[in-house]
Amino acid sequence: MPEDTNIEKKPRIGVFICHCGSNIGGFVDVKAVTEYASTLPDVVYATDNLYTCAEDGLNNIKESIKEHNLDRVVVSSCTPRTHAPLFQRTCEAAGVNKYMFTFVNIREHCSWVHMKEKEKATQKAKDLVRMGVARARFLEPQEETKIDVTPAALVVGGGVAGMTAALSLANMGFPVHLVEKEKELGGFVKNLHGLMMTKKSANEAIQPLIDKVNAQKNITQYVNSHVATVEGFIGNYDVSIGTEGSESKEVKVGAIIVATGAIPLVPEGLFGYKEHPNVVTSMEFEELCNKKEIPKLKSVAFIQCAGARGQKVSYCSRICCNVAIKTAINIAENRDNMLGATEEKAEAEAGQVVEEPAAEMKAEDEGLERRRRRRGRGRREADEAADEGGAPSSGVEITVFNRDVMAYGVEHELEFNKAREKRVKFIRYLPDNLPKVSTKDGKLEVGYFHETLKMERTMPVDMVILSTPLVSQPDAATLSQLLKVPLGQDGFFQEAHVKLRPVDFATDGVYVCGTCRGPADIAEAASQASAAASRAAIPLANGYVQAEALTSRVDETKCTGCGTCVEVCPYGALRKNDDGISEVIVAACKGCGCCGATCPEGAITMTHYTDQQLLAEAKAALEEV
Repeated sequence: MPEDTNIEKKPRIGVFICHCGSNIGGFVDVKAVTEYASTLPDVVYATDNLYTCAEDGLNNIKESIKEHNLDRVVVSSCTPRTHAPLFQRTCEAAGVNKYMFTFVNIREHCSWVHMKEKEKATQKAKDLVRMGVARARFLEPQEETKIDVTPAALVVGGGVAGMTAALSLANMGFPVHLVEKEKELGGFVKNLHGLMMTKKSANEAIQPLIDKVNAQKNITQYVNSHVATVEGFIGNYDVSIGTEGSESKEVKVGAIIVATGAIPLVPEGLFGYKEHPNVVTSMEFEELCNKKEIPKLKSVAFIQCAGARGQKVSYCSRICCNVAIKTAINIAENRDNMLGATEEKAEAEAGQVVEEPAAEMKAEDEGLERRRRRRGRGRREADEAADEGGAPSSGVEITVFNRDVMAYGVEHELEFNKAREKRVKFIRYLPDNLPKVSTKDGKLEVGYFHETLKMERTMPVDMVILSTPLVSQPDAATLSQLLKVPLGQDGFFQEAHVKLRPVDFATDGVYVCGTCRGPADIAEAASQASAAASRAAIPLANGYVQAEALTSRVDETKCTGCGTCVEVCPYGALRKNDDGISEVIVAACKGCGCCGATCPEGAITMTHYTDQQLLAEAKAALEEV
């Protein structure tokens, strides 16, 4: 008698339970969970692995699919965010649609939160597996849609990060539209006097990069410009660029990189800023150096964390300590080069001659110098010289008031040691006893509480330099709304995941780099820019993107065109068609479910997370064992 092809095929489910070493196996009876899984409806095979994500565990899944003719797979292990794609690829390699796979997290959701209750943890693991199997019974194969990509990119911001990203993409052969709101490229760096870890001026260091960008034919520059509107989705963005004094330019791009940078905080009301003469921020000091308007200094005080770590903003700006160390060393080594023209002339007329360091001192072996710093010999030698009546070679007394010194990395640590050799003093203060800047008889002085001596002290100074944190651009919120990307609690752009996707946004096709995602030095910003460019180049080079089949679907017979779904969608993935009915932009949809949850007519359903699947899972959770 011929087989009735109309009879629905019964599911054949395979369950794979992972020990995850002792992460799960140490707190859950994995063998008992495996035996229980084998008794569940439609489960034809159940087994356990020491590490399911290891090569032998993946091979076991492939072999079991073929041997037992499995058409659905349930893996109970850890961290779906990183491991689910791995198991999905394994299923595909064995001939099973990737959407016929279900992940059950029994590490974060079970063993780790119940590590002192093994019996209860084991029971909960059984419950979670039962729920996963119940959902797997109603899974359906899905097809992913391919969407063409426009092979061009938009880079917002013409600083170090923006130029590096634009140049990287342009060198790959992709057209790049580089938008800069200022009248010239260079960003924050072009206002600096000197850079850390190099004797070059900021302009000397950045000019070669600017020259490369100007010479690159694939880069179209828009200065005095801003991004006016953005419409579309990954691979197909329609962007309007507004330029001062001219008409807007419409461009079509496949990827967008945000590199808008940051600005220094203005420390209004802190440490006598704008109240007393010669109290400046570190950025203002850099500008004075560029103009050669530094007065003759015999004593300088730096105050770190001016506005950071709970004063104006909550975070540490990371680079401020290294900037202060750099500036302190420059003052100690190059005091006479930093004097204004008036002071230089006065000293020349007075017959004061500044001796140049001996040639052999300039040529001191760098490796020997670093070893000397690490052993602390330089510090001891400086102390001995001071005991004999010596003084800092520059004749300037330099003090850095700090909560602690954030000199991260070997190179910065060596610079910190070098500053101490130059007789730069580091005095720690606590948040409860902030330094106080005032004037006495017309001269600046800093009052502070000496934590070692446990007493109040004062220090007369010629200048106070405030190390202020970087803060986000004033227009960051506007740009975030245009691109539909989030800002973090500190106002900086927030990446999709700080470790797994550090230069991606949750919105596909938009990437981030540089100080607009948080304080960073130039090397870090350039590295992030190269990473963002490489990420953006993937869809541009492929010429298409393959959207996941985790999307919403609109039943046009039920939709009334109220537009609620369009308003609540965080990705801009819904719009109204010519008939006023909602339709889904598959490439932009992330399957978050906001639209389905708010649709008053129940016209929207989610693929791979249907009501039938979720209800089956919920009923299994309540089922008595």
